[in-house]
Amino acid sequence: MARTPRLDDFLPYQLSLVTNAVSARIAESYRDTFGLKVTEWRVMAVLGDGGARTQRDIARATMMDKVAVNRACKAMAARGLLTRAPNPADGRSHHLALTAEGAAIHARIMPHAQAIERRLFAVLTAEEQTSLRDLLARVREQADALGPDADYGGIGD
Repeated sequence: MARTPRLDDFLPYQLSLVTNAVSARIAESYRDTFGLKVTEWRVMAVLGDGGARTQRDIARATMMDKVAVNRACKAMAARGLLTRAPNPADGRSHHLALTAEGAAIHARIMPHAQAIERRLFAVLTAEEQTSLRDLLARVREQADALGPDADYGGIGD
């Protein structure tokens, strides 16, 4: 008799658990040290790495919901961490960029983030970490390739 699949064996569930556990540790640290929520940190990281972007660009880069990105951007603008400038190519959007204060926090937070990463992944060898990065990239590429209208073999039909 075949064993009924269990939730603990479902890889997407395992990925979700790991993501939530890692995000919780990081969120606690960013909140306590920099007064940032995870969504705000993600916006800051994208702007710090790539310069001015629109909210739509940030939502795409972080895979966060556009409402969450909007809230994070408003909170960061209110704190003086980012600026909004009209987008001449699209009157409905704005270019967002870190202010000097936002850039200064970004410069301080990156070594902090890397220290957290080192502690979280210390249980893996360097080779395992490289392999994990490669595997996650491949799964993400596959998820992107499947897209929202993928045929999953009759499931849900």
